[in-house]
Amino acid sequence: MKLGHIVLALALLPMSWTQDKMPIEEATLTYAPNVPPAIKRDHPARVQVKMTTIEKVSRLADGVEYTFWTFGGAVPGPMIRVREGDIIDFMLSNHPDSKVPHNIDLHAATGPGGGAAASLTAPGHTSKFSFKVINPGLYVYHCATAPVGMHVANGMYGLILVEPKFGLPPVDREFYIMQSEFYTVGRNGERGLQPLSMEKAIDERPDYVVFNGSVGALMGDNAIEAKTGEKIRMYLGNGGPNLISSFHVIGEIFDDVYGEGGTMISQKNVQTTLIPAGGSAMVTFRTEVPGNYVLVDHSITRAFNKGAVGILKVEGEPDLEVYSGKISNTVYHPEGGTIQSMPIGKTPEKVALSPAKVLEHGKEIYETSCQACHQAGGKGIPGVFPPLAKSDWLMADLNRSIRVVTNGLSGEIVVNGVKYNSVMPVLHLSDEDVAAVMSYVRQNFGNNAKDMVTVEQVVKAKSE
Repeated sequence: MKLGHIVLALALLPMSWTQDKMPIEEATLTYAPNVPPAIKRDHPARVQVKMTTIEKVSRLADGVEYTFWTFGGAVPGPMIRVREGDIIDFMLSNHPDSKVPHNIDLHAATGPGGGAAASLTAPGHTSKFSFKVINPGLYVYHCATAPVGMHVANGMYGLILVEPKFGLPPVDREFYIMQSEFYTVGRNGERGLQPLSMEKAIDERPDYVVFNGSVGALMGDNAIEAKTGEKIRMYLGNGGPNLISSFHVIGEIFDDVYGEGGTMISQKNVQTTLIPAGGSAMVTFRTEVPGNYVLVDHSITRAFNKGAVGILKVEGEPDLEVYSGKISNTVYHPEGGTIQSMPIGKTPEKVALSPAKVLEHGKEIYETSCQACHQAGGKGIPGVFPPLAKSDWLMADLNRSIRVVTNGLSGEIVVNGVKYNSVMPVLHLSDEDVAAVMSYVRQNFGNNAKDMVTVEQVVKAKSE
């Protein structure tokens, strides 16, 4: 028999024959922002994936709870990582306490409904089906039980990565981030257990747009971390159910973008990449300088008003050639410029500004450096950034407040009886700027200070 005939005969053998020869392994599932380890084997395998659908009440934002429908008890569901050519033996269990049936549609599966019909599972039951992952890439999975929009809107989605046969280029760190929106009967920030508003969902008017299932899921102690010089890969998904994500990392540029979750680099040196609802993307970049990098949906009010914001905290040595930080800050006089002529040999004296001018300067600093997070009027963002308006925490200790502006702050604080756990970056302001903005904030937004904060007070607070 000729070699070509032998190859053809092997190709025509039943799939069960080749499947029976495959090694069997259980998938390592991880919850966001963690990613399963890269696959080291150079051959296909039968990979067993076990997942349970759970309906549970959990935090959506500070003071706000929601009845999430989940894969594995979390939103997004666990990330699955397999290899091109693997056979997936999928076991979906629906917890006995569930009130409705659930299933799973894996965009990585080639077959009717992506497995939806084969996996439809009543509460207290388990369904099994299998499929071969033919196409490499990063794929969304979600519940597709009618009404599909309700199941997705309640949190039933996640990512499955099908690595190419020869793997992906190595990186130092990988993160799993998934954007989605929630539609509640109460307005944004309204406290208590909030039910789904299908009317808002149909009209596509979300109250919350978030990363990894809740407001602040990537803030404070939950911020993702890296070191300078590391290469980062982010696996990005958009569970929707409706909005397109404009994903951006403030202060970074994506070296490579794998558009729509494919395995080819579709673009380089990208600032913001679009991720469709029910779609994905992979981005890589290198961290050159330390600092807190803000992750946002650059449909920007979604970030700073509805919750689609996170922090990548990078530690390491600065590189002043790449980024210097603030070098100086001088007073601008439109009528005469910032430099005034002085007699040779004499040092210019600082001009003392009137309190009104200091407050005006403080307002300018607030609007350019503080307002994006703390909002107009100092009202803050519920569950993310604390209010400066009528703030007991701000007004209780002047020296502490000054050090927050000059040194930054992370960790839990309580403002007006509400807990916050986010990150305040260092603003790199001059002592004069700090005094001006502190004077402005303490005398506005319903705060009751009458005195001006002096440069001397700033210097003293910084030294303590």
